[in-house]
Parts: sequence; C-alpha cells; structure tokens
Amino acid sequence: MTFGEHLDELRQMLTRVVFVLVALMLVFFCFKEILFKIVLAPSHCDFVTYRAIERILGAFGSDFRFEPYTIELISTDLSAQFMIHIKTAFMLAAIVLCPYLLYELFRFVSPALYSGERKYAKPVLVAVYLLFVFGVLMNYFVLFPVSCRFLGTYQVNEAVTNTITLSSYITTFFNLTFVMSIVFQLPVIAFLLAKWGILEASMMKKYRRHALVLLMVVSAIITPPDVFTMILVTLPLYLLYELSISIVAKVRVART
Repeated sequence: MTFGEHLDELRQMLTRVVFVLVALMLVFFCFKEILFKIVLAPSHCDFVTYRAIERILGAFGSDFRFEPYTIELISTDLSAQFMIHIKTAFMLAAIVLCPYLLYELFRFVSPALYSGERKYAKPVLVAVYLLFVFGVLMNYFVLFPVSCRFLGTYQVNEAVTNTITLSSYITTFFNLTFVMSIVFQLPVIAFLLAKWGILEASMMKKYRRHALVLLMVVSAIITPPDVFTMILVTLPLYLLYELSISIVAKVRVART
C-alpha cells in the first residue's frame, strides 16, 4: 500500500471508531436513570462492596456493620446537570469502546507485523483488555467507594457540613477509572520491554524496594489525598510488579 492508501485506511478506521463511540454515547444518554444509578451507586452507604464485606464477616460469626452515612450532591450551575449528563454518557461510552478500539488498532497494524510479532500480538491485546477491565472494576468496587466514603464524610468540625458538587464527583470518578486502567498495564509494559531486551528479571528483583517506594509515590499522586486509599492502590500495583517479574523471567527463558 502507498502512503496515501495507508492514510485512507487510517481515516476509515477512525471514522468507524467515532461512529461506534457516538452510537454508544447516544444509547447511554437515552438511559439516564440506569446510567446514573450505576455511576452514583458507590456514593451510597448500602453499596454492594460494603454488603459483601458484612456478609463475609458474618459467615465467620461477626456482627460487624458499616455505619450508615449520607453524601449530598449538589449542582450549582444552571446547565451543569445537562452537561454532566452528556459528559457521563461520553466517558462511559469511551470505557465500553476500548475492546473495539483494540480490535481496530490490531487490524490496522497487523499487516506490518512480522510473523513472530503477530504471534504474540493477540495475547498482548487480550492482556491489555483484561488488565483494563480489572483496573476499572478495582476502582468501581474498591478504590472509589472507599475514597468517596472517607472524603465525603470527613469533617474537621461538626458545624462544617459537606456539600459536594455533582461535577466534582463525576470528574473524580472517571479520572480515577482511567488512571487505574492505565497503571494496571504494568505487566504488559514489562513484557514488551523484556521482549525488546531492555528489562531483566534480575534487575527488577534487585530494585524491588525502590520499585515499592516508586509505586507508593505513584499511588499518592493518582489517588485522593488520604493514606488508606493510597495503600489500597499500592497493594495491587505491587502484586502486579511481582507478576511482571515472573513474566519477564519467562520471556528471558524463551529468548535463550
């Protein structure tokens, strides 16, 4: 294919992606009640994560119950709720679009790949998608509910009440969702660096403590400013780092 034909193929791919994105956005926009029931669920004191923890502890004979709380969301601008409705539909559509986007990217670049590269390209894309989903679910069921509960109910004095804007809630929710889906790609990044001969398992083991400190710094940057949330993010990231060591070691064995 000529350079112009490549550009035309890229244009067609982008057109298909945008069309699917807009279609998903319109679908989510039309189902407003379901959309915001899903997005606002982590702010409720009866969220599924809290109920699951209570049932698990109850199975061991504990009568532990989370203390009920209320988080009030307000809208301060005339057009805020309508614009947030559009933004929420778009962001959720972008999350759901990811598997189709990966498929289109693979279709576009696969003709340029060598047979050896094409052999592991599909498993890499599958891993990227699964880790993306894992990061999204981790944020929805663990990170954001805990952060929302802690920060939304924290008071310096009983005379000061929290009134959180809907815009702040939605922005924090989707920012954390996309950040978590990206940082959970650590094993894939480690695999690619190992394939290119840049990363070695021995080096990762040697600097394990340094990596832990770096992961804690990254967690502190990407999460709301509280220590508990930072720990919740650091633990899975460190487990992914240990998993990356095993992956890099296997790549080394395969290369030799």
